[in-house]
Amino acid sequence: MAWQQIHIRTDDNGVSPLEDRCLALGAVAITLADGGDSPVLEPAPGETPLWNDITLTALFDADVNGDLIVAALAEHGVQRNDVRIEPLPERNWVDEWLRDFAARNVGPRLRIVASHQAEAPDERIRVILDPGLAFGTGTHTTTALALEWLQQIPLDGARVLDMGCGSGILAIAALLLGAQHAHGVDIDQQALTATDRNARINAVAERLQVFAPEQLLAGSYDVVVANILANTLIDMANDLTARTSSGGRLALTGILEAQADNVEQAFAAAFELAPTVRRSGWALVTGVRR
Repeated sequence: MAWQQIHIRTDDNGVSPLEDRCLALGAVAITLADGGDSPVLEPAPGETPLWNDITLTALFDADVNGDLIVAALAEHGVQRNDVRIEPLPERNWVDEWLRDFAARNVGPRLRIVASHQAEAPDERIRVILDPGLAFGTGTHTTTALALEWLQQIPLDGARVLDMGCGSGILAIAALLLGAQHAHGVDIDQQALTATDRNARINAVAERLQVFAPEQLLAGSYDVVVANILANTLIDMANDLTARTSSGGRLALTGILEAQADNVEQAFAAAFELAPTVRRSGWALVTGVRR
């Protein structure tokens, strides 16, 4: 199905009423983007910050009269030169993703591939991922740091907890590297669905279970990985500590390099921390449970 996008320049004060107006006019989706160059890297707990200069994109059916939409918005003070109409032709987004996906090596033992990519086998372990809405295909620095760490620790027979599992890439990699069983936890149902699907593709579904946070039963794990955000990791310090067995290993990422010290302080009492790994502005904090 083809669509029509209407891009509107606004600010943080005008975005909420403008969003309501577009939805009332028939928009099927709204997205917000930074209209300038003022990134919001990580909000404080409970905050939903926006940029000062915002581009709101409203998605309409292709047969909607864009000029009438613009005229209706003008009645609410939107200036014509702040509006741009753009068609969005029908595309097979799965095929688009597959075409652009490049198989890649991560660390000495793993290779990330899509299911359509037939390759001659070699000594590397293949982690198969297909497109989805959940985070984690191994391209982001934080995911790569965690995957490299998993290749450096003993995993044979281990029970693994992947907190904030996204696509399930870390739990699946741990199982393919020798872990016995893994639990994936995420607040997003889409992530749990993606993890379950990717587990089946990689033939580890019988050893990987997924849970919403409130569904996870009490218990500890030999290995805990959490690729979330620094403030969330700090808030979860007590729970993540309790989930790590004595002598168990912990890896925390999703951390901006400037926030690494705060994360270290939150876990230092319970863990013997290794030197933090820093790369491209991101950090990986790891340790062994005392």
